[in-house]
Amino acid sequence: MSEEEGFRRRRSIFDLIDEYFESLEAWAERVRETFFERPSWNCRTCTIEPLRDIMVTSDEVIVTVDLPYAEQNTIQVKPVSKDTIEISAKMRRKVSFDDFGITHHRGEFQRFHCRTRIPVPVYMDRMEIRFKRGILEIRLPRKHEYEIPIE
Repeated sequence: MSEEEGFRRRRSIFDLIDEYFESLEAWAERVRETFFERPSWNCRTCTIEPLRDIMVTSDEVIVTVDLPYAEQNTIQVKPVSKDTIEISAKMRRKVSFDDFGITHHRGEFQRFHCRTRIPVPVYMDRMEIRFKRGILEIRLPRKHEYEIPIE
């Protein structure tokens, strides 16, 4: 064994920094895909995520959800945590990508489903729900006191 073969080349600090930034960029790309660029449908479960808007006022949070073709008696809104609600509804008829003029995807949907995070503390047990002409309106009274966690 020669002296060169026995000598292991140590990686430079610049190689380590390059590897770190490459792994950081890969992680950021996975996060971006997970939260921002994911599709709003699931062909396996035949569900589509409805359009929604959240308006925060001084007294309440108003969540407006667009549910065209939804059967009113199948709409379910339930809290899944202290800051998240789950909304689901069955459609009166199946909707396909062709109905939207999309030809490069295939699939049919028969349910709406989404989870929505509420940005401020609210009273989930005092939720008011109204559905009219395909628009679901959820009103949640805001909590004005603040809980300070004790560690």
